[in-house]
Amino acid sequence: MSFKAGQTLTITGVPSADSTNFAINVGNSSEELALHINPRFDAHGDQRAVVCNSYQGGNWCQEHREGGFPFNQGEKFQMQITFNSEEFRITLSDGSEIHFPNRIGAEKYKYMHFDGEVRIQGLEIK
Repeated sequence: MSFKAGQTLTITGVPSADSTNFAINVGNSSEELALHINPRFDAHGDQRAVVCNSYQGGNWCQEHREGGFPFNQGEKFQMQITFNSEEFRITLSDGSEIHFPNRIGAEKYKYMHFDGEVRIQGLEIK
């Protein structure tokens, strides 16, 4: 399965009732993540924050914080992700948007991974 520039990736899921954080990763491999979305209820010194980053060459890049926090433990969420060679645009459940640079600059990504205390219920690429 690949995710190409101009397509929309829609993800629905439910964080566990005691979730501290979870992550959604998009990239070429586990060693090259173009987009790491990490909603944090209470983790890594953040409370109710969405932290985005990328991972290249064995190192995390600069963290990016923007947008609201429409996530609640035990409640369903939906997010939509689109991208081009310049940036990712993430639309959260409340309509707020996060703009994150496409630091790798590719037009297609084949790797997706979900981590943490969340149950993914739906994944659709259109």
